[in-house]
Amino acid sequence: MHKLPLTLACGRYDRTQALIDGRVQPDGVDLTFLPLRPGETFWRMLNHGEFDASEMSLSSYTILRSEGDTRFIAIPVFPSRIFRHSALYVRSDASIESPEDLKGKRVGVGDYQMTAAVWVRGFLTHDYGVKPEDIVWVTGKPIHSIKPPTGLTLQSIPADTTLEAMLERGEIDALISVMIPRGFGKTVRRLFRDSRKVEIEYYRKTRIFPIMHTLVLKTELYKEKPWLAVSLYQAFCRARDIAHRSMYDTDALTVSLPWIIDEVEGTRGLFGPQLWDYSIEGSLPTLDALLAYLDEQKLSKRRMSVDELFVPNIGPGLAEYLHATGEA
Repeated sequence: MHKLPLTLACGRYDRTQALIDGRVQPDGVDLTFLPLRPGETFWRMLNHGEFDASEMSLSSYTILRSEGDTRFIAIPVFPSRIFRHSALYVRSDASIESPEDLKGKRVGVGDYQMTAAVWVRGFLTHDYGVKPEDIVWVTGKPIHSIKPPTGLTLQSIPADTTLEAMLERGEIDALISVMIPRGFGKTVRRLFRDSRKVEIEYYRKTRIFPIMHTLVLKTELYKEKPWLAVSLYQAFCRARDIAHRSMYDTDALTVSLPWIIDEVEGTRGLFGPQLWDYSIEGSLPTLDALLAYLDEQKLSKRRMSVDELFVPNIGPGLAEYLHATGEA
């Protein structure tokens, strides 16, 4: 049977490894999987449309859609999810001990609109009363040019330095970073000293497990072959499930962490049996919160709805039907 050639760019994660090494093949697809880092993937897809499908920043994608740019359409696969209280860094000798101490301070962020920063500003506003306009933002080059939100103080990074270097020299007071600074543990520390405890409490209160990235298809390709979205979705689910089964194996540990089994069991006790949800309904508190934050922070042109982001032919209906008929 002839299969559709398809090029997909996405990160190399445990939950995508079975797609990379070929143990999982999307039905009807001859897949070329390019295991690229997120920043490169986003830049090449947003600016040049180089791939048929790719991992994509959820905030950048939502902003595009709010502007009427419909080149891409998302599948409810979320390759990257991570709590971001642990992404706030200050100097080790700083007197900043609480989020409220950031008022009036200079905070660096590589891209003001990146999803991690949206989440950080969201919890700063809603949980600590620190609004975006209370901070001086020092930013890098955006992946997608947008009109800066009104009422903010935004300053560009000088061309001859980096945000990490500025933090080390005291030229900024704090840093939102998706990467761990090189000075961490020496000259740099996290603002939340026990970030895991804070993040667990945040999840218990909100049921939010922050989504960073989704998966997008070129819209024209989806319109021509809507079955492709379902095929990719099912393949990503199979790859994720393989990773989870492998991780929870006491015959010989597949992950180089001595207490990984206890970690899995403890996380299941908090999250339930599905640790990494790929569904709209299972991720609704998270999706609703991000869309609200993008609107509040004046990054999206209007308040988007979840239904506007994802393909319409993936949802619980098919699984429920197949279960009822005995085919599942």
